[in-house]
Amino acid sequence: MESELLEALDDYVKENNFPNRSQAIRQLIERNLVERKWQCNNQVAGAITLVYDHHKRDLDKKIADIRHNYFKEILAVQHFQLSNDICMEIIAVHGQSYQLTKLSDKLISLKGIRHGKLVMTQSDEAID
Repeated sequence: MESELLEALDDYVKENNFPNRSQAIRQLIERNLVERKWQCNNQVAGAITLVYDHHKRDLDKKIADIRHNYFKEILAVQHFQLSNDICMEIIAVHGQSYQLTKLSDKLISLKGIRHGKLVMTQSDEAID
């Protein structure tokens, strides 16, 4: 391996507190496999995190309407009040990566969402 790549790998090991290069390489390979599963539209599990101002007109209703259309993919929803105005929701999801991406895109693009992110990981179990 070229010295520049080894140096970058060593930096990655330090930044992420891996015990050694092997663990870092294992994590990178696993991440690559998970990302390939997303692209292949496999079954995945994940979480959608939303941060928003709950005083924004009709935003709560719009979020609920979208969630109701994806009841098969949504496992659970947790709602947190971060301040008097700001809420955070974490939506646990399981399904085809394409559907989860579509769901998160609809939610995140709503006017009034300050921040949103979908995180997915592999799921080897089939969905009924």
